[in-house]
Amino acid sequence: VQLQASGGGFVQTGGYLRLSCTDSRKIFSNNHMAWYRQAPGKQRDWIARIALGGVTNYADSVKGRFTISRDYAKNTVYLQMNNLTAEDTATYYCNAWPSAAYRFYWGQGTQVTVSS
Repeated sequence: VQLQASGGGFVQTGGYLRLSCTDSRKIFSNNHMAWYRQAPGKQRDWIARIALGGVTNYADSVKGRFTISRDYAKNTVYLQMNNLTAEDTATYYCNAWPSAAYRFYWGQGTQVTVSS
């Protein structure tokens, strides 16, 4: 069972995308969740996380531009990404936060490409 992220695509600088991640088997209902990304040649890092109580945190690189949210009824976590730049080009994943105990749940991710 893996978490499937979707919604990526090709967009121009300044554009926006909304990513979705659905937990179809309701495995993560009691987990904090996060979005991560991995650019070519770099490690995978978290960029946004949402606690069970709704508190959110963001990496400095996306603060003010990205918004993470969660719909418990749909078992889905979202990432609204605005004002995209070429530096946001990466494969985006969702998983629990922290993710160490859930390493088998990484899906294929969704590719985001921002043209400059």
